[in-house]
Amino acid sequence: MISKKGRIILAVCLVLTLTVVGCTQQKQASNQAEQTEEIKFGYVNWPGVTVKTEVVKQVLETIGYKVTTESLGQQVLFKGMDNDEIDAFLGNWMPTMMTNFKPYKEKGTIVNIKPNVEKAVYKLAVPEYVWEAGVKSISDLHKHADKFDHEIVGLEAGNDGNEIMKEAIENNTYNLEDWKVVASSTGGMLSAVERATKTGEWIAFPGWEPHWMNVKYDIKYLEDPENIWGESSTIYTAARPELEEESPNFYKFLENFEITSQIQSKWILEYQKKERPAEEAAEEWIKNNIDVISSWLDGVKTVDGKDAVKVIKNKFK
Repeated sequence: MISKKGRIILAVCLVLTLTVVGCTQQKQASNQAEQTEEIKFGYVNWPGVTVKTEVVKQVLETIGYKVTTESLGQQVLFKGMDNDEIDAFLGNWMPTMMTNFKPYKEKGTIVNIKPNVEKAVYKLAVPEYVWEAGVKSISDLHKHADKFDHEIVGLEAGNDGNEIMKEAIENNTYNLEDWKVVASSTGGMLSAVERATKTGEWIAFPGWEPHWMNVKYDIKYLEDPENIWGESSTIYTAARPELEEESPNFYKFLENFEITSQIQSKWILEYQKKERPAEEAAEEWIKNNIDVISSWLDGVKTVDGKDAVKVIKNKFK
């Protein structure tokens, strides 16, 4: 029979044991919550992926995630994902970024989950009135060379679009041997497009979509029979593959996430052209597009297990 003193000691030991077990379970639960609730996005400092990342950040924060974002160069961003310091990236533009992405793809430390913008475009473009006048292909340019002053208005020196057209000129592809590429900058090229469209002048330039130029100006992309600009681009959501097991709810969101190039072009218009803060442009878009966001949240719960769509609707109504 246990003495009174023994019973007291046993009771104390039991309390201590329960306390230790409880603290351990609480710590484990806390560690698990930290693992699955804290998300870090990397992004390159391009207007489209900047606003895109902010939109996703606000949605995920509303359903309980702790989200941080960091602007990084491509090489640093991919290295951060390789080191498990960055979880996901919403602007992996293929094939443009393949050189930097390929080593990590081959190692299996970064995966492209799915396209979030399909049929992105990077090609030679002209104003719509030039296209309607008969310039529907790059092969039509030489027929109207004088109206273009034998010039392609390019981007910064060394830009891949400039190099594509310079190589075409050197090889006399599309009969462009007496043409030249005038290097500029994104801002300079867009200013030239704006001046030309106001006066009806003829201009040829490298255009891309998503971008606000597609909303602001009436432009057309030229056919490219020789395929010197390559196939159409696709923008992917890239992530650490471990997320599928570590945070299946978040991974499901990434699997669902997609937009049109028109949506991203409008984001860029608001952020870059109208110079609105990314946070403000993102919040306004979310309020007006709950139906799109609901599709991203199909099969997704809040961090504490609630109906994610209902929570979003209550927050942004």
